[in-house]
Amino acid sequence: MSVASVHVVMGQRGSTQPEVRVLILGLDNAGKSTLLYRLKHRASACTVPTIGFNVEMLEARRNRKPIALTLWDVGGQGKMREHWPSFHADTAAVVFVVDSSDRGRLNEARRELENTLRSEQLRERPLVLLANKQDVCGALTVTELKDKFNLRKICFDRDWFVQPCSASTGFGVEEAFGRIVQMVKLPRDTTAMKDNVKETVQYIRATIRR
Repeated sequence: MSVASVHVVMGQRGSTQPEVRVLILGLDNAGKSTLLYRLKHRASACTVPTIGFNVEMLEARRNRKPIALTLWDVGGQGKMREHWPSFHADTAAVVFVVDSSDRGRLNEARRELENTLRSEQLRERPLVLLANKQDVCGALTVTELKDKFNLRKICFDRDWFVQPCSASTGFGVEEAFGRIVQMVKLPRDTTAMKDNVKETVQYIRATIRR
Protein backbone atom coordinates (compact mmCIF):
# COMPACT_ATOMS: atom_id res chain seq x y z
CA MET A 1 0.00 0.00 0.00
CA SER A 2 1.34 3.41 -0.91
CA VAL A 3 1.32 6.17 1.67
CA ALA A 4 0.29 9.73 0.88
CA SER A 5 2.86 12.45 1.33
CA VAL A 6 2.81 14.00 4.76
CA HIS A 7 2.42 17.76 4.95
CA VAL A 8 3.79 19.13 8.22
CA VAL A 9 3.62 22.80 9.06
CA MET A 10 5.90 23.76 11.93
CA GLY A 11 5.14 26.93 13.85
CA GLN A 12 7.33 28.88 16.22
CA ARG A 13 6.54 27.55 19.67
CA GLY A 14 7.95 28.29 23.06
CA SER A 15 9.44 25.50 25.15
CA THR A 16 6.55 25.66 27.65
CA GLN A 17 3.76 25.67 25.09
CA PRO A 18 1.59 22.55 25.40
CA GLU A 19 1.51 20.32 22.33
CA VAL A 20 -1.24 17.76 21.85
CA ARG A 21 -2.23 15.21 19.26
CA VAL A 22 -5.70 15.07 17.75
CA LEU A 23 -6.72 12.00 15.77
CA ILE A 24 -9.17 12.55 12.89
CA LEU A 25 -10.96 9.39 11.80
CA GLY A 26 -14.00 8.44 9.75
CA LEU A 27 -15.03 6.37 6.75
CA ASP A 28 -13.67 7.08 3.32
CA ASN A 29 -15.51 9.99 1.65
CA ALA A 30 -16.68 11.37 5.00
CA GLY A 31 -14.83 14.63 4.25
CA LYS A 32 -11.92 14.47 6.70
CA SER A 33 -9.24 15.91 4.43
CA THR A 34 -11.58 18.57 3.05
CA LEU A 35 -12.38 19.67 6.61
CA LEU A 36 -8.69 19.82 7.47
CA TYR A 37 -7.94 21.86 4.35
CA ARG A 38 -10.81 24.22 5.08
CA LEU A 39 -9.57 24.70 8.61
CA LYS A 40 -5.97 25.29 7.55
CA HIS A 41 -6.54 27.52 4.53
CA ARG A 42 -10.12 28.74 5.05
CA ALA A 43 -11.03 27.68 1.55
CA SER A 44 -12.80 24.77 -0.09
CA ALA A 45 -10.84 22.21 -2.06
CA CYS A 46 -11.37 19.11 -4.15
CA THR A 47 -9.47 16.27 -2.53
CA VAL A 48 -8.72 12.68 -3.45
CA PRO A 49 -9.11 9.81 -0.98
CA THR A 50 -6.29 9.78 1.54
CA ILE A 51 -4.20 6.63 1.13
CA GLY A 52 -2.26 6.73 4.36
CA PHE A 53 -2.39 9.89 6.43
CA ASN A 54 -1.83 13.63 6.48
CA VAL A 55 -0.41 15.70 9.33
CA GLU A 56 -1.04 19.38 10.00
CA MET A 57 0.16 21.47 12.93
CA LEU A 58 -1.99 24.39 14.01
CA GLU A 59 -1.79 26.87 16.83
CA ALA A 60 -4.68 28.09 18.96
CA ARG A 61 -5.38 29.66 22.33
CA ARG A 62 -7.07 28.06 25.31
CA ASN A 63 -7.91 30.23 28.28
CA ARG A 64 -5.75 32.92 26.65
CA LYS A 65 -2.74 30.63 26.61
CA PRO A 66 -1.17 29.24 23.39
CA ILE A 67 -1.57 25.59 22.54
CA ALA A 68 -0.17 23.63 19.58
CA LEU A 69 -2.25 20.88 17.98
CA THR A 70 -0.91 18.16 15.73
CA LEU A 71 -3.84 16.93 13.64
CA TRP A 72 -3.53 13.41 12.21
CA ASP A 73 -5.95 12.84 9.32
CA VAL A 74 -5.99 9.08 8.68
CA GLY A 75 -7.41 7.39 5.59
CA GLY A 76 -10.78 5.67 6.02
CA GLN A 77 -10.63 2.90 3.42
CA GLY A 78 -11.26 -0.62 4.70
CA LYS A 79 -7.63 -1.74 4.58
CA MET A 80 -6.43 1.47 6.19
CA ARG A 81 -8.79 1.07 9.14
CA GLU A 82 -6.78 -1.98 10.19
CA HIS A 83 -3.95 0.42 10.99
CA TRP A 84 -5.96 2.97 12.96
CA PRO A 85 -4.74 1.52 16.30
CA SER A 86 -1.19 2.46 15.27
CA PHE A 87 -2.23 6.10 15.70
CA HIS A 88 -3.90 5.79 19.11
CA ALA A 89 -0.85 6.39 21.30
CA ASP A 90 -0.54 9.84 22.93
CA THR A 91 -3.84 11.01 21.44
CA ALA A 92 -5.44 13.87 23.38
CA ALA A 93 -8.80 13.85 21.56
CA VAL A 94 -10.62 11.89 18.87
CA VAL A 95 -12.45 13.63 16.05
CA PHE A 96 -14.77 11.30 14.13
CA VAL A 97 -16.15 12.68 10.87
CA VAL A 98 -19.48 11.36 9.59
CA ASP A 99 -21.11 11.97 6.22
CA SER A 100 -24.51 12.80 7.70
CA SER A 101 -26.13 12.62 4.26
CA ASP A 102 -25.06 9.02 3.58
CA ARG A 103 -27.69 7.06 5.50
CA GLY A 104 -26.62 3.80 3.88
CA ARG A 105 -23.24 3.80 5.66
CA LEU A 106 -24.25 5.06 9.09
CA ASN A 107 -24.22 1.60 10.65
CA GLU A 108 -20.75 1.00 9.23
CA ALA A 109 -19.55 4.32 10.65
CA ARG A 110 -21.09 3.53 14.04
CA ARG A 111 -19.32 0.17 14.21
CA GLU A 112 -15.95 1.74 13.41
CA LEU A 113 -16.47 4.42 16.04
CA GLU A 114 -17.43 1.84 18.66
CA ASN A 115 -14.34 -0.24 17.84
CA THR A 116 -12.14 2.84 18.12
CA LEU A 117 -13.51 3.90 21.48
CA ARG A 118 -12.82 0.45 22.94
CA SER A 119 -9.08 1.12 22.66
CA GLU A 120 -7.38 1.25 26.03
CA GLN A 121 -5.04 3.93 24.68
CA LEU A 122 -8.05 6.17 24.01
CA ARG A 123 -9.68 5.60 27.38
CA GLU A 124 -11.40 8.75 28.68
CA ARG A 125 -10.20 10.74 25.68
CA PRO A 126 -12.84 13.25 24.57
CA LEU A 127 -14.77 12.71 21.35
CA VAL A 128 -15.94 15.35 18.91
CA LEU A 129 -18.30 13.89 16.32
CA LEU A 130 -18.46 16.09 13.23
CA ALA A 131 -21.77 15.77 11.42
CA ASN A 132 -20.38 16.78 8.04
CA LYS A 133 -22.24 17.60 4.79
CA GLN A 134 -25.09 19.41 6.52
CA ASP A 135 -25.52 21.38 3.28
CA VAL A 136 -26.77 18.24 1.51
CA CYS A 137 -30.53 17.80 1.35
CA GLY A 138 -31.71 15.04 3.68
CA ALA A 139 -28.69 15.10 5.99
CA LEU A 140 -29.36 13.77 9.48
CA THR A 141 -29.63 16.31 12.25
CA VAL A 142 -27.43 16.36 15.36
CA THR A 143 -30.23 14.83 17.43
CA GLU A 144 -30.74 12.03 14.91
CA LEU A 145 -27.02 11.24 14.86
CA LYS A 146 -26.83 11.19 18.65
CA ASP A 147 -29.59 8.60 18.70
CA LYS A 148 -28.28 6.64 15.72
CA PHE A 149 -24.80 6.33 17.25
CA ASN A 150 -26.16 5.80 20.77
CA LEU A 151 -23.54 8.27 21.99
CA ARG A 152 -24.88 8.58 25.52
CA LYS A 153 -24.13 4.88 26.02
CA ILE A 154 -20.84 4.41 24.16
CA CYS A 155 -19.39 7.67 25.53
CA PHE A 156 -20.43 7.21 29.14
CA ASP A 157 -16.79 7.39 30.29
CA ARG A 158 -15.67 10.44 28.29
CA ASP A 159 -16.63 13.97 27.31
CA TRP A 160 -18.29 14.19 23.92
CA PHE A 161 -19.95 16.67 21.61
CA VAL A 162 -21.62 16.61 18.19
CA GLN A 163 -20.91 19.56 15.89
CA PRO A 164 -22.89 20.08 12.66
CA CYS A 165 -20.70 21.34 9.83
CA SER A 166 -20.05 21.47 6.11
CA ALA A 167 -16.52 21.21 4.80
CA SER A 168 -17.57 22.50 1.38
CA THR A 169 -19.24 25.69 2.63
CA GLY A 170 -17.28 26.23 5.83
CA PHE A 171 -20.37 26.13 8.03
CA GLY A 172 -19.49 25.04 11.58
CA VAL A 173 -15.81 24.37 10.86
CA GLU A 174 -14.41 27.13 13.09
CA GLU A 175 -16.84 26.16 15.83
CA ALA A 176 -15.70 22.55 15.55
CA PHE A 177 -12.06 23.54 15.91
CA GLY A 178 -12.88 25.71 18.91
CA ARG A 179 -14.69 22.82 20.54
CA ILE A 180 -11.70 20.52 19.95
CA VAL A 181 -9.31 23.05 21.49
CA GLN A 182 -11.48 23.35 24.60
CA MET A 183 -11.94 19.58 25.03
CA VAL A 184 -8.45 18.15 24.44
CA LYS A 185 -6.70 16.68 27.44
CA LEU A 186 -3.53 18.68 28.05
CA PRO A 187 -0.45 16.64 28.99
CA ARG A 188 0.88 17.05 32.49
CA ASP A 189 4.43 16.83 31.20
CA THR A 190 4.61 19.12 28.16
CA THR A 191 8.13 18.03 27.21
CA ALA A 192 7.20 14.33 27.17
CA MET A 193 4.40 14.94 24.65
CA LYS A 194 6.56 16.82 22.16
CA ASP A 195 7.38 13.76 20.12
CA ASN A 196 9.46 13.99 17.01
CA VAL A 197 6.85 14.05 14.24
CA LYS A 198 9.26 12.78 11.59
CA GLU A 199 10.15 9.74 13.71
CA THR A 200 6.48 9.00 14.29
CA VAL A 201 5.73 9.29 10.57
CA GLN A 202 8.57 6.92 9.70
CA TYR A 203 7.38 4.35 12.23
CA ILE A 204 3.77 4.41 11.02
CA ARG A 205 4.82 4.31 7.36
CA ALA A 206 6.82 1.16 8.08
CA THR A 207 3.85 -0.37 9.91
CA ILE A 208 1.41 0.38 7.07
CA ARG A 209 3.72 -1.07 4.40
CA ARG A 210 4.04 -4.45 6.13
